Amino acid sequence: MLAGAAGAAPAAPAVQASAAALTLHYEQPAAVWTEALPIGNGRLGAMVFGRPGDELLQLNEATLWSGGPVGAKLNPGAYDALQQTRKALAQGDYAEGARLVHQIQGPYTEGYLPLGDLKLRQDLKGAGATGYRRDLNIRDGIATTTFSVNGVRYQREMFASAPDQVIVVRLTADQPRALSLDLETASELRGNSQAADGALVFQGKAPAHVVPSYVSDPNPVVWDDPAGCKGMRFELIVKPVVKDGAVDASGGRIAIRDASEVVLLLSAATSFNGYDQCPDSAGRDQHALAQAHLARAATRTYGELRAAHVADFRRLFDRMTLSINPEETDRSALPTDRRLAEFTAGQADAGLEALYVQFGRYLLISSSRTRNAPANLQGIWNNFVRPPWSSNYTTNINVQMNYWPVESANLSELFTPLDDLIRNLSVAGKETAASYYHAPGWTVHHNSDIWATSNPVGDYGKGDPKWANWAMGGPWLARHLWDHYQFTGDRAYLRTAYPVMKEAARFALAWLVPDADGKLVTSPSTSPENAFFYGNNQTGVVSVASTMDLAITRDLFENVEAAARELGTDEAFRTQLKAAREKLFPFQIGARGQLQEWYKDFNETEPHHRHVSQLYALHPARVISPFATPELAAAARRTLELRGDDGTGWALAWKVNMWARLLDGNHAHLLYRNLLRLTQPGDHHGGAYANLFDAHPPFQIDGNFAGTAGVIEMLLQSQNNELHLLPALPDAWHEGAVNGMVGRGNFEVDIAWKDGRLRQARVTARQDGPCVLRTAAPVAVDGVRARSQRGAIGYTLAFRAKKGKSYLVRPAQ
Repeated sequence: MLAGAAGAAPAAPAVQASAAALTLHYEQPAAVWTEALPIGNGRLGAMVFGRPGDELLQLNEATLWSGGPVGAKLNPGAYDALQQTRKALAQGDYAEGARLVHQIQGPYTEGYLPLGDLKLRQDLKGAGATGYRRDLNIRDGIATTTFSVNGVRYQREMFASAPDQVIVVRLTADQPRALSLDLETASELRGNSQAADGALVFQGKAPAHVVPSYVSDPNPVVWDDPAGCKGMRFELIVKPVVKDGAVDASGGRIAIRDASEVVLLLSAATSFNGYDQCPDSAGRDQHALAQAHLARAATRTYGELRAAHVADFRRLFDRMTLSINPEETDRSALPTDRRLAEFTAGQADAGLEALYVQFGRYLLISSSRTRNAPANLQGIWNNFVRPPWSSNYTTNINVQMNYWPVESANLSELFTPLDDLIRNLSVAGKETAASYYHAPGWTVHHNSDIWATSNPVGDYGKGDPKWANWAMGGPWLARHLWDHYQFTGDRAYLRTAYPVMKEAARFALAWLVPDADGKLVTSPSTSPENAFFYGNNQTGVVSVASTMDLAITRDLFENVEAAARELGTDEAFRTQLKAAREKLFPFQIGARGQLQEWYKDFNETEPHHRHVSQLYALHPARVISPFATPELAAAARRTLELRGDDGTGWALAWKVNMWARLLDGNHAHLLYRNLLRLTQPGDHHGGAYANLFDAHPPFQIDGNFAGTAGVIEMLLQSQNNELHLLPALPDAWHEGAVNGMVGRGNFEVDIAWKDGRLRQARVTARQDGPCVLRTAAPVAVDGVRARSQRGAIGYTLAFRAKKGKSYLVRPAQ
């Protein structure tokens, strides 16, 4: 039940769901990586397999990447090729345009790397385990494995502590001196492991370059850099703290015999010292950093470490609660893999749907707390030297997707790592804009990494232009800066973000050229990552004025204009943006009633392509909406119908958000169910692996984050300068409550509903300002003298909110 009234202080956070409702659990160890359970503190991550006699923790450190500073990756012929490309495209010669645009490419990005493994071999005297269970409590951020052998009950508890910057593993038994085990470390990277001072120490060095996994190369991993700058150093330390028993540290392992309790402290660090600094210099001592974290943690008891970790994790996690269909039979006692399989077969399980939302928040807390290293394609969890798509920052949707829920799910401070990357890219991308295009401002293309790579990748001509030569990454990333301000109202932040936004707009202005009718278009232009048929069944990938390009440009100009007005600055530049915006080539509706994807009404080579790039204007932008542009919204709906309801994991999640924006909760829910269909290694459909990781396939974490954001979009939308309560509630969710969502304007929103109707809501203003509520039926707001006004879509009620006040919203009598 929600509580609160106008003038009252914000109510205390609602009680979280039960521990069982917020726990993933299994009756067998993980057989493959996508069954293991993730823990992380934003910098250190581990995948826990839960094997009784041969435990494996696969380890990561967020700043451990191949390569080094990008520097000036120039392509002297790029600008001349750009002029020739534009001339060919203006003449409709798409084949020649595609040939020429290959000349506007530079080197590939670097890759995110695995740190190594901790192998824990426990002597079970040859006996098998019984009473086995492994689980992950996502409210506490603790993974636990329990089992019995020969009448002894064993337990392992593991967590990654942000306060103490270590991973902690505690092994216990219900009988004294029952723990005997060997510890070893290993890594696929070059280095050596030795036991020293009662600890295991692995010291290594990253490769100078790793070729992306999708590129065939006889020498894909380059270990050495003659210049001595590429290839950062790293160190992993494992320190056991043992009660009773004996410890022997020698060679490359530690042997522990007949102990009653073992606590392992894992510390790690790299020599990464900033995107533009040489990581192989003496500027950052990874050994001293790892030792310092370890020394601080070693002064605290296990109980103190655990309590500090749980308090820190709950501080973030408990800000939002979600309950759906509480009267439904609770299925949380079922193992998660079985539960997921039954859900895939059609079983209703609203508790699993709510768990997936909170799991996305768990993953964001666990992977986005390190400066300059936002969550990448796999968050912080990766076990390959050549991971899929380099596990990098893919900026034609994927890294942006990772941060869709960061504001609305009440985790705003976790945006900082992406904010860092955007600002780094604004510096590196200025050089790319100038050298490749002779343009002002900054941009980034479809790929980046911890070194802020911004050039079009492809190894100077080998990349497919449909992804490599998309130049709108900077303008898209700039929207996140404006979004952060809209949700937080932080004017001091906006003053620092505005110059970055402005420079992205300066690039976008320069990137526009007039077409034959005087309309402003982008050229060359792609629609990531689809292709089209033209002429005599020819295939094209490059044209002009893709709908996505124009939507990003329009959205950017509107946001920069709004930001400048907020700050009372740059009136002349605002006028320039407005004039350019009015001359942009308009959105087109094709012969099938769809929003065209390209300048002309081409047919797609892949009608069901995973990207729905042409609908950027609908989501994440607000340029198209059922309220302001109903005809274009209808065309967007038709586009989604033609694209179909299948797709890769992250694509399904994007469609959830889009159907929610179209106010179709039932269709959004259909896609959400598809997002949770069980996917096994080797399957070719998108969905969720047994550990709830998103299956592209293979694993990409963006589907997890976008899925969380999509459910919030079904329950609360705020992109139209209003709080739309239950905008896309599906019929299947007939009762529920959600507390702690955040809407633009800096409002915290709680909602309860029953039988598909709003029961009540609480809106807490975190700053003074106007508040507009949109609801399906008239409402009354305690302490507000205003009535709901009927419109074409529902009712609106406007009032002036005061900072610190909670406003109770109920159906009008």
